[in-house]
Amino acid sequence: MAAVPADVQPAPQTLAAFEAAKGFMPVDEGRALYAAAVEAAALGLPLLEVGTYCGRSTLLLADAARAAGVTALTVDHHRGSEEQQPGWEYHDPSVVDPEVGRMDTLPAFRRTLHAAGLEDHVIALVGRSPQVAAVWGAPVGLVFVDGGHTDEHATADYEGWVPHLAEGGLLVIHDVFADPADGGQAPYRIYRRALESGAFTEISVRRSLHVLRRTGPGI
Repeated sequence: MAAVPADVQPAPQTLAAFEAAKGFMPVDEGRALYAAAVEAAALGLPLLEVGTYCGRSTLLLADAARAAGVTALTVDHHRGSEEQQPGWEYHDPSVVDPEVGRMDTLPAFRRTLHAAGLEDHVIALVGRSPQVAAVWGAPVGLVFVDGGHTDEHATADYEGWVPHLAEGGLLVIHDVFADPADGGQAPYRIYRRALESGAFTEISVRRSLHVLRRTGPGI
């Protein structure tokens, strides 16, 4: 599988929708994610994301999937991760369901896809990542880990989905910070685990977004 140039761009409509959508991924990391998705899509397998939130990064996977004739899959319970709960730094009251008093990002996610014209290229898997992974039985060409950032959740995402990653497929991990002063360490620990397993080779880095290729068995 030939590497895709790092400056490959999503469709202008997709990039505009990405910039307008709720979310935390900056544009330069988004472009790096898109380049990885385009490369992985050449395997002819689905592209999988763990951690949908309101669909900002999903748009990039969907655009790459559309071009390659594959499907983007995105897994989230849509109740928000730890740091998005009331009283925490990333809480957004506008995505709280007033009837049940809990976060519900699913409506915002659907609006994001609709605005970009990408609904037909995405399957939303609504549930907790380990439960969905346990019943999933097919290979995927890309696993993008961007869910909960505790060790419990990051490890569960890694152990649940990486076994489904095909040979030559790409593992993308977001919010990888070697210095604890820059952010939580759970994504960094699963990144180190992947490298130390001998099953992965790092192929690119864009700030906190690391892209690794599966070059051997195991996790």
